[in-house]
Amino acid sequence: MRHRLRPLLACALLCPAAAIAQAVALTGILGSKALLVVDGTPPRGMAPGDSHQGVKVVSVGRDDAVVDLGGVRRTVRLGEAPVSIGARGGSRRIVLTADSRGHFVNQGQINGQVMQFMVDTGATTVAIGQSDADRMGLNYRSGQPVRMGTANGVAQGWRLKLDSVRVGDVQVYGVDAVVMPQPMPYVLLGNNFLTEFQMSRVNDQMVLEKRH
Repeated sequence: MRHRLRPLLACALLCPAAAIAQAVALTGILGSKALLVVDGTPPRGMAPGDSHQGVKVVSVGRDDAVVDLGGVRRTVRLGEAPVSIGARGGSRRIVLTADSRGHFVNQGQINGQVMQFMVDTGATTVAIGQSDADRMGLNYRSGQPVRMGTANGVAQGWRLKLDSVRVGDVQVYGVDAVVMPQPMPYVLLGNNFLTEFQMSRVNDQMVLEKRH
């Protein structure tokens, strides 16, 4: 039986902070604390001077915060997509850590918009639920119609090309995808994305190293 890896992408980049970027998003302001999501981890309230996964809060404003990673400072703003900080020449390596169910969890981006991914080595391509595709404003109905098997039988789907797919600080451009005709809890990262990487797994960690 084909083994299927189903991460809810909580990708933690396990490299020196000065060399590898972290994706940081501001999801709220709680008094003097910024509610930050760092590389897909649960939101954490952080006051100026607090640090998490190498990311330090410098100041907190009404709708933004200044953060520091390895001497690199960036401003993150409420409601905007995560920003990458701390990179030196860009990262080519992602480390995924499995959760208690054997899944790997993290936020990522499609065409610059934040999504929740789930890696699936049993899927041939990136797959997006129709509701997520509508939310992102993808013009999938102008793509190639395809017939797809679902739990309720055969249904209409669409094939299209995404401008970019980003996980952590690694971005892949021109990625083929299919829009599924039903809602999905996560965007599946299939083999057409994974083949861009040299993949290895040790215990509960999967390492994706971008191919040259």
